[in-house]
Amino acid sequence: MDIRPECVPCLLNRVLFQARLAGNGSEFRALSAALSAYAEEFAEGRNSAEVATGIHRKAYAAMGVKDPYTELKVRADEVAGSLLEKAAEFVDRSEDPLRAALTVSLAGNIMDFGQSSSLDDPDKFAELFEGLLAQGIGSDDTDLLRETLARPGEILFIFDNCGESQLDKILIRELKKTGKKVIGVVRGVPILNDVTMEDAIRIGLDAELDGIIGTGAFAIGIPLDVPDEICDAISNSCLVLAKGMANYESLGDRDIGVPVAFVLRAKCVPVADSLHVKTGTNVVRLSLV
Repeated sequence: MDIRPECVPCLLNRVLFQARLAGNGSEFRALSAALSAYAEEFAEGRNSAEVATGIHRKAYAAMGVKDPYTELKVRADEVAGSLLEKAAEFVDRSEDPLRAALTVSLAGNIMDFGQSSSLDDPDKFAELFEGLLAQGIGSDDTDLLRETLARPGEILFIFDNCGESQLDKILIRELKKTGKKVIGVVRGVPILNDVTMEDAIRIGLDAELDGIIGTGAFAIGIPLDVPDEICDAISNSCLVLAKGMANYESLGDRDIGVPVAFVLRAKCVPVADSLHVKTGTNVVRLSLV
């Protein structure tokens, strides 16, 4: 997705948020580094995820903290993990378990700290959970996704945020009922509150999946230059399921040779506009090849 002017204040707010999380007085240094990076990176037609990666790389270096989100990620996983039984019951009661599992997974996508339209306090998620499930899927390609699952091949599941990834377990279990292997992709290096290999193992995602691959990079979403292991996994897949806005921003305009199901909440105007939905809409969008 191309970057838009609205992305500038959003990214700067995120930089300030995480510098405050770092708690080492690095706010001015981080924002100065981000502004300097914007002078180099910001240009019409640039991919928004690539620009954001450049901004955060310099901001993280200025903060001097490897993962300012550590405590928030752990707490988000604890809160979301406490809701797994309720989430499983929601799916079991449904006449369409796949759509219900996607709804559960989408509910967790609101846990995206430092964005004005998301949730900054994971402890508030439990009280919002049932209301989020009731919202359902506003733009829904679940039936097309279901047809795609009939093709031969594995499922490549690209994770997004911690907390959210706990609820993704419900969706993974439903996908595995098709008899297919599900391979997970996580961030190679801590960035924002996204799932890394360490986070995945901490909450037991490795026990739910048939394998996990790291991107090997500090990157928002999926960078252009990914390890051969990911390229091979894509070629062996019938479907890539990409959670969240960052993965959509990085992959939405790319043809990777297999269908991609983007599963996200459109939390900002640029993303909502590109999907032709209103902000706050839960989206399951299948991009066919």
